[in-house]
This record gives sequence, C-alpha cells and structure tokens, in this order.
Amino acid sequence: MKLKHLATAVVAAIALTGTVSAQQFFRIGTGGTAGTYYPVGGMIANAVSQPGKIVVTAQASNGSLANVNAIAGGSLESGFSQSDVATWGQKGTGIFEGKPNIPDLRLIANLYPESVHVVVKKGSGIKSVADLKGKRVALDEPGSGTLVNARLILAAYGVKESDIKPEYIKPNQAGDKMKDGSLDAFFFVGGAPAGAIAELASSGSGIELLPLDGPQAEGLRMASPFFAVDEIPTGAYKDTAGVKTLAVGAQWVTSAKADTDTVYQITKALFSDATQKTLQAGHAKGKMITLQNAVKGAGIPFHPGAERFYKEAGVLK
Repeated sequence: MKLKHLATAVVAAIALTGTVSAQQFFRIGTGGTAGTYYPVGGMIANAVSQPGKIVVTAQASNGSLANVNAIAGGSLESGFSQSDVATWGQKGTGIFEGKPNIPDLRLIANLYPESVHVVVKKGSGIKSVADLKGKRVALDEPGSGTLVNARLILAAYGVKESDIKPEYIKPNQAGDKMKDGSLDAFFFVGGAPAGAIAELASSGSGIELLPLDGPQAEGLRMASPFFAVDEIPTGAYKDTAGVKTLAVGAQWVTSAKADTDTVYQITKALFSDATQKTLQAGHAKGKMITLQNAVKGAGIPFHPGAERFYKEAGVLK
C-alpha cells in the first residue's frame, strides 16, 4: 500500500512540475511595422519574456480592430488596441453596434496616449481637415483604429468619404505616395514620433500637421469620451511645427480565458525596474508606460491576473 501511495505521489509531483515548467506562448498583435505599436510591442515582448516559462512575442497586424477580432477568434492571446475600439468591442457599441461583440475582452494595461496625425505636404495650402474635400487622402487599412477615427474626424469637419479620393493603405505606403506626388494627405493615429512620419519628414519632403482644435474637435470630444486634448510638440518631426490635436489611449488587451498566473507574471514584469528602464530608453512613448498610467482610462474590466498585480501594487482597490 505504501509503495502504491508513493508511486501516486511521484506521478502527481511530476504532473505538477510539468504544469509549472511548461512553456507558455503569449503573442501580442501590434500594428504595421512603420507605426508605434510595432516597436513598442517588440520592446515589451522582449522585456517581459521569462525564458523557460513564458515566451512573449510581438507580431505585425492591421491594428486595433484586427487585434480585438483575433483575440475573440483565438488566433492571438493579446494585442494592442485603441481604448475606443476595445470598449466598443467589449460592450457591443460604436462600430460594433448590431454586430457580435466580444464580452470576454479584458484589459492588461493602459499604455500611452495615441495622437491623431493628419499629415500634408509643406506648402500644399491645406490648412484644415475641411480643406481635404476633393483631395487624395489615405485613411489607413481596414482593421485599423486609424480608419475608424479618420471617418469620425472627417464627419466632424463636414467631409464625407465620397467628398475625397480615399486610399486604404498603411502610413509607410502613404509616405511613399506623398513623396512621389500621388497623395495629398494621410491620417495616422499613434504615439509620436511615428516611424513612417519621421522618415518622411527627414527625407527632404517637408510636411505639415493639421491641427484638430476649435469647435469641431470639441464636438468630437463631447460625442466620444475616448478623445482627449493632446499636442504634438514642435520638433517631434524634423522641421515640423507642433499642433494641437486629439488623442486616444493605447491599451494592451487580452481574453478572460487567458491563464490568470501568466497574465499576472507578465503584468508584474512590465512594471519591474528593469523593464521600466528599457521602455524609457527605447521609445518616446515608453516613458508613459507607468504603473500610475496603467489603470487610467479603463473602459473594460481588467483581466484577473492584471487586477491581482495592481491591487498588490496599491494602484487599484
């Protein structure tokens, strides 16, 4: 009998050890390679991975909407999303009105504000979003949060999609088309500085940023609480004057089905001293990924693993 009990205990111990040491894979859907999600996602993935336990990888995607849909479908464990897209997805409002919603969407962390960029060629004479009528304008790809916001912003300025010649391409492709003169303007929602815009500004093709200010911007803020007043500073892009604009929060989201301990360990690692130093040194927006900011602007419930960490850290009650 004793031998039998001992054998059972050994099997149980092996099973337990196997569970604890089994490697977990945790993917982060980011955005296009020329945006801000992609480099920030890569930095986070490298910093929070725990060799032999949790392997976190960042992969390029079409952005916010594509990421929340991939989480819902199980092809991604997590992803970055604008706060508006995440909340609409979880609650079945906004662009998800009348479509299947994603009640299991959960928040790991609020990351940083994403500025709305409306980029035009220097000297184009385009001074406002209202001036885009009749122009060739890139709105980003289907699946991106930028496309969702661009449509709201155009409407606020009295511009219909049929009033412009729209293109549905990523900002790096838009930058190339602007260089060769086949595009007049493009939208991009992301942390400044964004790679594609920085490259365009440094290439000798001078750019200007259109302001989002005044009654139209105020109207947007009243209609959508996700928009906040923001500013892209002078010098964020080479020889480019700063502008007042709007921003939405960038958030790291997952599914309620994600393993609680895995999410706890990842969240804890995100706010370790080592990761915080890496983020601050690695990207202008990395400085804003702080423990205090992580719990701001949550439009959806926190994942239990993240919630456990924030309660231990004293930033959530």
